[in-house]
Amino acid sequence: MKIVIIGGSFAGITAALTARKKYKEATIILLEKEEKIGFIPGTLYSLLNGEIDSLEEGYFITIEELERLAIQVQLNATVESMDTDSQKVTYTILHQPVTISYDKLILATGSVQDSYQVKGMESNKIVKYKTIEKTRVALELVEKNQVFTIVGGGQIGLEMADALINQNKHVQLIESMNGLVAKYFDQEMIAPLLKEMEKQGVTFYFDETVKEIEEIEEKLILKTQNHVIESDCAVFGLSVKPNIPYLDPKVRRHEDGSILVDKYLKTSIEHVFAIGDTIQMQSSLSNETFYISLVNNAVRTGIVVADNLVHPLTPFIGSARTIGTKVFGYYIASTGMTEAESIFFDQKIAVSHVSQPVSLFNKQQTINGKLIYNAVSGKILGAQFISKTNILEKINTLSLSIQMGMTVTELAQKDYFFHPAWSTVYDITNQLGLVKD
Repeated sequence: MKIVIIGGSFAGITAALTARKKYKEATIILLEKEEKIGFIPGTLYSLLNGEIDSLEEGYFITIEELERLAIQVQLNATVESMDTDSQKVTYTILHQPVTISYDKLILATGSVQDSYQVKGMESNKIVKYKTIEKTRVALELVEKNQVFTIVGGGQIGLEMADALINQNKHVQLIESMNGLVAKYFDQEMIAPLLKEMEKQGVTFYFDETVKEIEEIEEKLILKTQNHVIESDCAVFGLSVKPNIPYLDPKVRRHEDGSILVDKYLKTSIEHVFAIGDTIQMQSSLSNETFYISLVNNAVRTGIVVADNLVHPLTPFIGSARTIGTKVFGYYIASTGMTEAESIFFDQKIAVSHVSQPVSLFNKQQTINGKLIYNAVSGKILGAQFISKTNILEKINTLSLSIQMGMTVTELAQKDYFFHPAWSTVYDITNQLGLVKD
């Protein structure tokens, strides 16, 4: 069996590694358009914050590691087209076309960062960082400029604001919604973070959308419906879109352009599969699908797709939309439904709030938690945490609870470890299942 994988980031590499374990004799070819493989898009943030010392640390795997497993890697390979009738893929390398055949094809080319709806996005003063080449340019922009405008108040926007403030830059943030990370957090939970960001000098423009960008006398001018905002540079942390310009028109898509797949990650065409940011994700809370770009989803689809290449064996169980990060001194984490978006779901919800010390020996630091659950069945629907202590792993417990269909009663009784230096008598994840507002 000859498996061709287009895309050498998290989804594609995971699919290659998992396929090699399952199909020992298969020929596996991975096509990657960049000159190196395995670059981590968040490297700019980590470098600016001193978490790593150089760009060369921003890789999670090397070509040598893949080749040792007999995975063939073709770098600098830009896929131009695919023909599902003849089961062939054409790519260019050094401007020369190359055509290869496949028995199974996995599409894993991820997403693009650009927003084509905004006039002026081609400006060289816009910080981009999905590849190592763009990250090098971004580092130069950060070094040479002082005023930065971030467009988008999601996780990417918050992390970049944090990194730039730590570099003593002036930061302005434009967000189309009336709050930060609004897809993941109810605003009363994130209020302490907003207050801290304002304290550290971040200027906010909420309920604003960038319509146009202009360069005037070395300055970048961002025009919204209500403001004209002057800046040295801009960072776009807006939603991304699937990067699939090569796609055979016969492959069915959703209205947003993402590839339509079944629960086994197979496209509408036989022997062609799609994973990661090229597809919509099945929700863990409903029968709906949605488009969201998260590494954890990319990796999990990469694992599942390998099981289904020959026969449909393992359905993808979907995404609870789980995130976690540290910004401006706060650890924040979320999974599942927020209270604000519950109006879009056909079920009555209830919430519980808990604020308690981190441990018996650390009563100065607290954890604030919120649980959203079905008021009738008690089934867990969502959770949020915020603390100045690292509590990020706790969100994984709640994510698993959602995917396993646990109720608040079961959550209250879940097993947990106890140590007075690291925990309270009753863990906050259990306490959320016990306390009802």
